[in-house]
Amino acid sequence: MNPGVRVDPHTVAFLRAAGCVYAEEEAQILTEASHSTDELRSLLARRASGEPLEYIVGWAQFCGLRIPLCAGVFVPRRRSEFLAECAVQAVMAAPGSLDPGRVRVLDMCCGSGAIGLAVAIQAGNVELLAADDSPAAVECARKNLARVGGRVFQGDLFGALPRARLRSIDLIVASAPYVPTAQIERLPAEARLYEPRSTLDGGPDGTSVQRRILDAVAEWLASAGVVMIETGGSMAETTANIARSAGLSAEIRQYSDLDATVVVASHRPATQRHARQ
Repeated sequence: MNPGVRVDPHTVAFLRAAGCVYAEEEAQILTEASHSTDELRSLLARRASGEPLEYIVGWAQFCGLRIPLCAGVFVPRRRSEFLAECAVQAVMAAPGSLDPGRVRVLDMCCGSGAIGLAVAIQAGNVELLAADDSPAAVECARKNLARVGGRVFQGDLFGALPRARLRSIDLIVASAPYVPTAQIERLPAEARLYEPRSTLDGGPDGTSVQRRILDAVAEWLASAGVVMIETGGSMAETTANIARSAGLSAEIRQYSDLDATVVVASHRPATQRHARQ
């Protein structure tokens, strides 16, 4: 954002009255995006109707990056920055299974590719793969990940990947849908009315997609591979137990500032449970 752009206090008040939690920040972004008073009014009306800010301006802020985005693609959440942070730490510590020691990372349910892109840029030394079943998401991710040489595959979870990648992935990161079906109608309008339901709906208890990933992940991980799954705080033990039932060790990591929870699973013994305050 450009701090030199003057934001009208009435713009902030309008967005706050419309229920925008980050009214000041959004007012500046929309003011910068508009080229006239009439255009700003139009953008504000769209935002007040519930349309996601990211769809309006065409990009999302994530881990200090501007991620190009289009309508119909899941908007990366701020809480997912904790998943990206955990993944970067894992990449920096991993020996890697590729010559010459590069770490192969898969961004599962990648959406725009924001998480994989952040990991590849921050950690470096990564061969990045990504997968999603949405044609719109795959098109968006291919554009975004081209800058780091990422390859994006379309299909249903691991069914999208070439079988040649079996037992070769060092790190899998997944921000899979985990909202219980019955709770979708309680989501803010910007998610409930604008984002594809398939990017939100985690089934009756929120773990349906997580379970499918964890049940199949062992044959895709390298011998020292790790899978990190974002989940809800109240669901963390359930997600971890699904991993354990699949023969993996599991630990829960939490970051209260972002209300973020990540379950880390692997073939290796779990380390001590970690909660970041």
